Amino acid sequence: MSGRSFNRFGVESGVKKQPTTQLEVKTLLNQIQRFVGFVYHSVCLRGVGTSRRVEVRIHPHRGIRGKCSTCQQPCPGYDQLAERRWLFVPLWGIVVHFFYPPRRVTCPTHGVGVEHIPWSQGKRRVTTAMMGFLARWARRLSWQETARTFQTGWATVFHSVEWFVAWGLAQRPLEGITAIGIDEIHWGKGQGADRFLTLIYQIDGHCRRLLWVGPRRTQATLRKGLAALGPAVLGGLRFVASDMWKPYLTVIAAQIDHAVHVLDRFHITRHLNQAVDQVRRGERTRLGEAPAAARLKKMRWTLLRRGSRVRGQARIKLNALLASQLATARAWMLKNSFEHFWTYKSFVWGGAFLDYWTERALRSRLAPMKRVARMLRTHEALILNWFKAKGEISTGPVEGLNNKVRVVTRRSYGFRTYKAMELALYHNLGRLPEPETTHYFN
Repeated sequence: MSGRSFNRFGVESGVKKQPTTQLEVKTLLNQIQRFVGFVYHSVCLRGVGTSRRVEVRIHPHRGIRGKCSTCQQPCPGYDQLAERRWLFVPLWGIVVHFFYPPRRVTCPTHGVGVEHIPWSQGKRRVTTAMMGFLARWARRLSWQETARTFQTGWATVFHSVEWFVAWGLAQRPLEGITAIGIDEIHWGKGQGADRFLTLIYQIDGHCRRLLWVGPRRTQATLRKGLAALGPAVLGGLRFVASDMWKPYLTVIAAQIDHAVHVLDRFHITRHLNQAVDQVRRGERTRLGEAPAAARLKKMRWTLLRRGSRVRGQARIKLNALLASQLATARAWMLKNSFEHFWTYKSFVWGGAFLDYWTERALRSRLAPMKRVARMLRTHEALILNWFKAKGEISTGPVEGLNNKVRVVTRRSYGFRTYKAMELALYHNLGRLPEPETTHYFN
């Protein structure tokens, strides 16, 4: 036996109990967010049920002057305004408000004005801590769901994300950018010019992020985006990836001619797939009810896939189609043979293959394939730049980021303004620096 004895409450006899510390809400607030020159004066709980709220009243420190909101220098007081209210981060699911009557101070430089309030930003009625809290949750939930969860309004979440993004854009570093991708993407309804966005990405191996987004897909839009990055960033670029949209090609040739311009492999493949699909649809219409038309039935997605990825029953149907020597079969074989171009290591042999393939396509008597061949010949120099950049840049990240943009736009289908969409894209894809937060979560 150990010889120790316990009382009927299970506490060992003779052992001195440790004192229990009573934690006050004011102490907790001072631990997570303390403001120099201000003190938490009182904390009280108001209301009942779902209308409960915690009211935190703040007083100025008697021995510390207020600061000018412009230069943030201590100034003598002028007068005091009526009490204002700010929304703070919820406490145990209960809404929390800060209450404080701001002072006006007399600044020798800026005259009479409201003092600097460290927990607020401008005239917003939400604390910066709460704006950061809402903005971080708005990445995981929709903005409407974030507003409902934390008992606030959609506009509050919008302005929180707006402040969060503005802070990140002002603080983000733009050094070390050597490769960018330029692309356009459709958003919203309709096919008007206003329903396209021009996007500039950083696609370096160590960092892939959205650098800039602008409305429309014109030369003026791209020039504005490149100007926003600045001459220092443009001067350090080594590679630029884009599709064959003429306005982009014109601006890139004029402003970033020192960088190796690579045409995106994905877009070339997309043009080939569109040509094959046009041949299939035209032939299906031409054959009508002929027996050969049955070979084209339900073959669209099979024909759009790479040959090495067609297996099983789809492979059997594709082989039967290829044996038929239909125009669609010849178009698919041309498209599939172009994949060999990307396996070359040499600029010379790659160029020789491109000449050989375009000659075959021009002799194919297939109008869509002939259009693609002429397009490839027009941009031959840019296509062959792929070999100069091989091993140092991949255009795949551009499409990966585009897919993420589509996810954001689908999740934000209710956004009616370009401003809201722009904020959502920067917020989710910009990899922006974040202000310090008082409330962390995983």
